[in-house]
Amino acid sequence: MQYPTPTLLLKNAVEVLTCLPAGDDLIGRVPGGSVAVAGERILAVGPYHDLAARYDLSQARVLDCSGKIVAPGFVDSHTHVVFGGSRVREYALKMTRTPAEVRALGIPTGILASMEMTRAASEEQLFESAADRLRRMLQHGTTTVESKSGYGLSLEHELKMLRVNQRLKEASARHPLPDVVSTFLGAHAFPPGVPPKRYVDEIIHDMIPAVVSQNLAGFCDVYIDEGYFDLDQTRRILLAARQAGLKLKIHADQYAALGGSELAAELGMVSADHLNYTAPETMRRLAAAGVTGVLMPLIDFAVQHPHPFDARAMLASGMTLALATDICPGGWTESMQLVMQFACRQHRLSPEEALYAATVGGAKALALNDRGALAPGLLADIQVWDLLTFEDVIYRLGHNAVAKVVRRGRVVEERES
Repeated sequence: MQYPTPTLLLKNAVEVLTCLPAGDDLIGRVPGGSVAVAGERILAVGPYHDLAARYDLSQARVLDCSGKIVAPGFVDSHTHVVFGGSRVREYALKMTRTPAEVRALGIPTGILASMEMTRAASEEQLFESAADRLRRMLQHGTTTVESKSGYGLSLEHELKMLRVNQRLKEASARHPLPDVVSTFLGAHAFPPGVPPKRYVDEIIHDMIPAVVSQNLAGFCDVYIDEGYFDLDQTRRILLAARQAGLKLKIHADQYAALGGSELAAELGMVSADHLNYTAPETMRRLAAAGVTGVLMPLIDFAVQHPHPFDARAMLASGMTLALATDICPGGWTESMQLVMQFACRQHRLSPEEALYAATVGGAKALALNDRGALAPGLLADIQVWDLLTFEDVIYRLGHNAVAKVVRRGRVVEERES
């Protein structure tokens, strides 16, 4: 049989973590493993002598992974990485003052503060600042990032944000950036001075058709919560989005259970995100409907959430979980390694469960079946950790373990050990 010629070889790792479950081994460990890559795709995973016997490795670039761990690149399935300005003063003051006290000082807060700063920024400024954040995310092992709009809250500015997403995706083919998956989140909040009914109609009749006609997003998301979008508004928007050909996501049960997660199960959405107040029965409905639950421990930490999500109950219900940074002006987090550390310590995931959620789970939350694990035919999105044991990635708090990153078969990040 004629095999493709390998172009890259990651050789002799302490372990290759395929994230393909095998019996009781959730992350499919291959001790002493190697990975052969041909072009953008993984060709084979296994011991070096097996690969050398099957393939001509003479033309492959070799990455010596002795003393290191090889794992799939992280898939960060919920972010607001495109935004203008900074809410650092708000965040810092909230360490010692209540939100009302901060507002009394005349400091803009929340989504609408970010809306003003994002509207004031040019498309070029938004592109450069988001690219800077994405570069650092790649350096921490993230090879795919979902990016939402939602700080424009008008047709003009939502499209501006989504064009930035498109530019970032195109730039990733030429520069060391993660791949970008674009989500339309016009229903993030109500813009000031616009009646809710009129804004919902604008989303349905103006924004969604424009997003689809310009091919600027693959998903539509809605934030259902007290003071934001109610169940009827959410249903109308998401049904219109589905009719237009967009896949569905939802911010649900973050501060109140208003029926968003039940709607996710009913409509068979790709993911339901946050889930702080989701009831056990609803978790079972989400599991039965195949809806991935996206959990973000560091936004709960950043806002000092009064009701942390119950990851163990979700796993017990049979749900598939994903982990994400939720990087945004209210919780600036670029490291999925740090997300894993908090998921394990604060929410009682095992290291294996956390890695699986940060890779395979993230891919499922974006309906991507070509990444998230290390297997023949999948994209060669790979990270190499300068660690002797896998568990060190959640043990060394705040440490960036990444030595190398491969995205679509190209080495895009290398750091000296």
